[in-house]
Amino acid sequence: MAVVVQLTYEMGKTLGAPRIEIEGARTVADVLRATRERFGAEAARFDQLARVTAVAVNGVLASYKRGQKTAVADGDTVAFVKAAAGG
Repeated sequence: MAVVVQLTYEMGKTLGAPRIEIEGARTVADVLRATRERFGAEAARFDQLARVTAVAVNGVLASYKRGQKTAVADGDTVAFVKAAAGG
């Protein structure tokens, strides 16, 4: 089993898939590192896109937990979330 990573539209467009699976991740930091590795030569693009997102683990923002030290387990969903505004 693995951690499912839901990507933003822009991230998914770069990788060619709206989500990926990461094996062996124990924390949000591990997920970020492994996701960046998937971008390969486009790693700088990931850095740019990740700067404008928040990260949620099973629907709860990691910043409300332990940030990048937030634990993840097989079967969890980690989502990159972009802020949206409107009126």
